[in-house]
Amino acid sequence: MLFRVSANDNKHIINTNDLHVVTRTIYCIRHGQGLHNILPANHDLQDPLLTLFGEQQCHDIAATIPFHDQIELVVTSPPRRTIRTALLGFAPEVTRGVQVLALPLLQEASTLPCDTGSELGIIKEEFKDSAVDFSLVQEGWHLKQDTSLIKSAALLDRADATRRWLQSRPEKNIVVVSHGCFLHFLTDDWSSTINAQGTGWANAEFRSYELCDSPDNPLLLETSESKLRRGLSLCVQTAE
Repeated sequence: MLFRVSANDNKHIINTNDLHVVTRTIYCIRHGQGLHNILPANHDLQDPLLTLFGEQQCHDIAATIPFHDQIELVVTSPPRRTIRTALLGFAPEVTRGVQVLALPLLQEASTLPCDTGSELGIIKEEFKDSAVDFSLVQEGWHLKQDTSLIKSAALLDRADATRRWLQSRPEKNIVVVSHGCFLHFLTDDWSSTINAQGTGWANAEFRSYELCDSPDNPLLLETSESKLRRGLSLCVQTAE
């Protein structure tokens, strides 16, 4: 039996007999600081850019993250701030020809203007000279009139679909650039979510996960190295 221990000491029991760990590592990154992260009034900005500080955070990612040479694919939510985070933070990957793929499944779990992306034509024009592949982004991807899509059940389904998509990829080391709220759904880690920001993820924070197969759905389990870096307790293995 495996106990996954969160920061608030809640234990999530996982039967290790139901897990088949695959040799696939997912590096989850929250975008750098955006204009909407400075002031609540900026939540009315649609598809805001990174701040200068946010861009510097991305340059710091490029300079300090130790696993650049392992990455085989960079997947990003299609809004401008996440795309910029992917391109700046993973410039070494871009330089050596690693694919940067925009994936609408990774967009934020909100209908706020700041969490609403731009029309496909606009973002394709803005990033036309970049390495970003928009082949999975359809017209109207950013429209959020259907509020049922941001209800918990729908977001859990989207997170499950994202994990299944990652599981289907041939690459073994994948970067995922997404948003503070949706990353909690994707990783099923809800620690430190009760705060003014509504997320336990800092801007430009990265965490490492093993993508594990299970009879019900693929799971993301945070690596020991990632937990230690965040000051968390490690998993405790017990006999059944």
